[in-house]
Amino acid sequence: MSVFTIADLHLSTSFITNKSMEVFGNRWKDYENKIKINWNLVISPDDTVVIPGDISWATTINEAKSDFDFIENLNGKKIIGKGNHDFWWSTMSKMNLFLKQNNIKSISFLYNNAFVVEDFIVAGTRGWFYDMDNANVPETSDYQKLISREAARLKISLDAALELKETNKNKEIIVFLHFPPIWNGAEVEEISDMLSEYEIKRCYFGHIHGSYNVSPCFNYKNTDYVLISSDYINFIPRIVSPLS
Repeated sequence: MSVFTIADLHLSTSFITNKSMEVFGNRWKDYENKIKINWNLVISPDDTVVIPGDISWATTINEAKSDFDFIENLNGKKIIGKGNHDFWWSTMSKMNLFLKQNNIKSISFLYNNAFVVEDFIVAGTRGWFYDMDNANVPETSDYQKLISREAARLKISLDAALELKETNKNKEIIVFLHFPPIWNGAEVEEISDMLSEYEIKRCYFGHIHGSYNVSPCFNYKNTDYVLISSDYINFIPRIVSPLS
């Protein structure tokens, strides 16, 4: 029983959404089939996969049903976080009701909470844009307020993880974000500083596409940041190994 991770599935299995990623390069050709084949080759029914964001192109959770069915039929348990394109994301009560009504049993949501999974405690949130100039938010938006909100959500998750660690002392807290807190010299200090404050050793992130020659891992403020966007890892879920 192992833990894996992969971000940015960008599913569009329904004719309602009809927004394929293949326009973004050859690596995305037939990507949904690649995900299905590779996933079931490496993931067993007893494994868990953390998916930090950009799950579906749907705009409502009911529109996303086909994509949720796609994920449900893949091997293993899945823990899903929010990405910047997950417009279907709703309240926890509505999303959990959707899972119950549609008999979806292998999916849980990472949102203001934490999970004990094998050797780890899983925490995380969406995060926020590391580069204000490319945030693509309305000019009237309070950028700092948006960052503070995401930092607050991360703190709630990390505090929940610390509470779980009281009875799971030997388990490592690992954070999964959609956005990297630092990229190309731009930084969301409120988030990177919090990871350092909570002594988080590893943070997995997605969102970055097309940068196939960058290093898969870098260290900043004593935290290792690992890129696991689906196209970057060739649509093969990446195993999360215990620290030696």
